[in-house]
Amino acid sequence: MPNVVDSAVDNQRRNIEARTGRAYDSWLELARSSGHEKHGALLAWLRSEHGVSHGDANRLAFDARRTEAAPGGGSDELDTVYVGPKAGLRPFHDHVIALARGFGDDVNLSPKQSYVSLRRAKQFATVGPASGGRLEIGLNLKGVGPAGRLEATTGMCTYRVRMASPDELDAEVQGWLREAYDRA
Repeated sequence: MPNVVDSAVDNQRRNIEARTGRAYDSWLELARSSGHEKHGALLAWLRSEHGVSHGDANRLAFDARRTEAAPGGGSDELDTVYVGPKAGLRPFHDHVIALARGFGDDVNLSPKQSYVSLRRAKQFATVGPASGGRLEIGLNLKGVGPAGRLEATTGMCTYRVRMASPDELDAEVQGWLREAYDRA
């Protein structure tokens, strides 16, 4: 299975160049020389001073703060998440990302330290490893009651589903993910 996250990140980098007319490496140099060491401060600076969208500023800030940030080079940011006993979850993670991206070409990925945020106009889901060798999908489904495997949670998402194998990514879970996408 091809690495969907790597492909999406490479595509986002190319789109940043196309939208801004500036080479990605030039953006990285600018961001690194800005004097902003914290991710949020760099993101805000890129947005306010350069008019970069939130998603593009997040990607630039993330890459600028990495030591191996050259486009197409270095390691995938999720390599640090899916190590050791979690390594076996990576293909499952990539499958969920591919499923979500299949809903429409407007799905943006925003990698974080321990999960990936899936966004349209706003975040609709997260995907990342959970305890006990499971993969967790966080879902923003306000107004939906918890049922079965759909557990209420606090934080960035209103619900979560934890799965131990791709077999558990059944029509019910796919439906919840699609509903969260449709609402975003």
